[in-house]
Amino acid sequence: MANQLVLDRAFHALANPTRREIVSRLGGGGVSVKVLAEPFDMALPSFMKHLDVLEDSGMVSSEKSGRVRVYQLDHLPLVSVENWLDDRRRQWETRLNQLDSFLESLKETEQ
Repeated sequence: MANQLVLDRAFHALANPTRREIVSRLGGGGVSVKVLAEPFDMALPSFMKHLDVLEDSGMVSSEKSGRVRVYQLDHLPLVSVENWLDDRRRQWETRLNQLDSFLESLKETEQ
């Protein structure tokens, strides 16, 4: 159940293109709020709401150094998402392989 909550929060956080871009930008290491916000055409309070959602999901954490707040990526929720997606991919590969085998057997019986 705990993993389900992690997935729910992660998918909610990743559902927004601004937040996905923030996650991408943090992939290179910790970045200050000012630098993170620069390419986005929105007021800082609106941008901070996106960071709050990401922080609530556990995908990012922040640390204040003097007057500068730096955000960094936490990979654990992303690993949970990746594992969940891998499980879905394996299920579909199995199903498609079964369908392929079934269709081949039908083809063979028709000949």
